[in-house]
Amino acid sequence: MLEPAVKRILAEANSKRIFDLGCGNGSVASELSEKYSVVGIDASSSAVQWPIARTQPQIEIGSAYDDLSAKYGTFDTVLSLEVVEHLYDPRAFARNIFNLLEPGGTAIISTPYHGYAKNLMLAVTGKMDNHFWALWDGGHIKFWSIKTLGMLLEEVGLDIVRSIEWAEFRHWQRV
Repeated sequence: MLEPAVKRILAEANSKRIFDLGCGNGSVASELSEKYSVVGIDASSSAVQWPIARTQPQIEIGSAYDDLSAKYGTFDTVLSLEVVEHLYDPRAFARNIFNLLEPGGTAIISTPYHGYAKNLMLAVTGKMDNHFWALWDGGHIKFWSIKTLGMLLEEVGLDIVRSIEWAEFRHWQRV
């Protein structure tokens, strides 16, 4: 569902080198590596061990809190799909995205939509507990709106270029 929008933004940004922050088993990185140079990290050692990840030239265990630019350098694009909602320290994540981006580079970030209308519908239908299930170990620990995700990324110097609100799917650029 996100891949068509990602591919469109990558083409428009004339991307060449992509850092996939929180790449999971490498399925998106694998598909993108047919056209782009892709480096990916994920904190889950079991995800990085999947056969898909093992076919990548550079998918490693790593954290959104590590000094990633010191280890990997900078990229014209940083991709992070469905990651920020799992993080205890989203500001460290945002700083890492900024530091990984070359000036003028593009960050493509997605997170599940948690806007007013959706939350109102969950409340009205009595499904709030099902959606925000507190007893799920791991899972989502922060919930983002377009406003709060934008505020987080603007704090580190990223400018909002486009927002696709159906998935709170945005891309930012480093100025």
